[in-house]
Amino acid sequence: MTKTKSRILTALALTTALTAPALIAPMFTAPAAIAGQTAMPVQDFSDLAAKVTPAVVNVAVTMKAGADDDGETRMSDSQQKQMEEFMKRFSERFGQPMQPGRPDGKGRPQSKDKAQAVGTGFIIDAKGVIVTNYHVVGKADSITITMADGTKLPAKMMGGDEKTDLAVLKVESDKPLPFVSFGDATKIRVGQPVMAVGNPFGLGGTVTTGIVSARGRDIHSGPFDDYIQTDAAINRGNSGGPLFDMDGNVIGINTAIYSPTGGSIGLGFAIPSSLAQPVVAELKDSGRVERGLLGVQIQPVSKAIAESLSLKDEKGALVAMVQPDSAALAAGVQSGDVILSVDGKKVDGIKELTRTISAVKPGNSVKLGVWRDGKEMSLTAKVGGQKDDAIVKASADGKGPAAKAEPMAYGVSLAPLSAEARKQLGLDGDVKGVVVATVEPGSPADDQGLKAGDVLQQVGKDAVDSPKMAAEKLKEAKTTGKPVLMKVFREGMTRFVAISPRAA
Repeated sequence: MTKTKSRILTALALTTALTAPALIAPMFTAPAAIAGQTAMPVQDFSDLAAKVTPAVVNVAVTMKAGADDDGETRMSDSQQKQMEEFMKRFSERFGQPMQPGRPDGKGRPQSKDKAQAVGTGFIIDAKGVIVTNYHVVGKADSITITMADGTKLPAKMMGGDEKTDLAVLKVESDKPLPFVSFGDATKIRVGQPVMAVGNPFGLGGTVTTGIVSARGRDIHSGPFDDYIQTDAAINRGNSGGPLFDMDGNVIGINTAIYSPTGGSIGLGFAIPSSLAQPVVAELKDSGRVERGLLGVQIQPVSKAIAESLSLKDEKGALVAMVQPDSAALAAGVQSGDVILSVDGKKVDGIKELTRTISAVKPGNSVKLGVWRDGKEMSLTAKVGGQKDDAIVKASADGKGPAAKAEPMAYGVSLAPLSAEARKQLGLDGDVKGVVVATVEPGSPADDQGLKAGDVLQQVGKDAVDSPKMAAEKLKEAKTTGKPVLMKVFREGMTRFVAISPRAA
């Protein structure tokens, strides 16, 4: 069995598509005929498999032993023994000798200084350009690909993008190599048949089939989640392999599985070609991906926040903070604005804004539709370039110090932001506001996630710098009959919460 920490996304092991033996039942079988009905025909994938498998390669990686890698099949001694036992049984049953954990037939690595991993890739250019997952090759010391005919070639990484988990490799060959092309993932339909090809558990080229189970899946692995879900069997070692439509076009790159055991249970996830293709093109050209940066911290618009801002629905992205020297600041974006559109394209939530701005080339300008003071306005922003930081930072949880409290409405008690409180919270002099000393369990403030140690900076449109001032503003807000919008600072992050005075 394989070991991986890459993309373990739930307690039940939503994990990268890696490697472990299993018997795979046919995905398309004809049900028993029922009186008066005609049995469904069996779907034949043999021509498709013969057409595309020559362009699918096994990817073998070596890296420093013990490295904190995201690669595919690093095996512990116990896992290696289990794999060896499986291979022994396989050989006895089928009369075909196999070497555990190694697609190149060399067996277990001897060096204590090196570890190995395996995954899958596919050739997209006759000159030897190969696509795979970043977590397979991102920390490799050396990479070797093995083609369907047994040819082994050393590979170099042209570029990688950790955010989308994509990497591009290059091999040199004295003859043109078989290749496959990307299809249009935006046109796929739930229920249509698909075929995955890969290197499960290092066994070598393996074909599995199924259907598109769902589109647009968010598995909470990052801001670019937009996965194709399939029930085609995907296991450890399949990572980086292609998901084909019936025309032989690559519509997805198999990347993750949801499994309590590490093996396939019919819940596999593939990066859609519509997301992968432009990233791959940039990695081929420059080795990196340039993404636009607006320079804001944003949060979703809840029902209460929408009501407090007189918005018709819970759409858009609420600007919690505008970063210094950012494109947003230069454009006039303010904390408390709700970004509703970019160049006329509606923004339903924070993911749409993240993806849209990321796709803008740094230096280009966009027109932002912004909701402020009960009306929509337009701002023009010249988008900057991303560094290592994400475009959007989520608000962090944290616990603050107990402080001398002054009883307040809405289920909180507040205290001045004293020098002692600043020291305990690790705040510099630029942070203004009042400290949330306690939050009453079950109160409106508790329901909205306020915690002791938060810094209340704004009530409605007004900044507050003392408990008395905050109390006055909250009392005024109750007369409006709407939820009151509070700006809260916590552990370097700023966010807004809306608390209804009706429950106060």
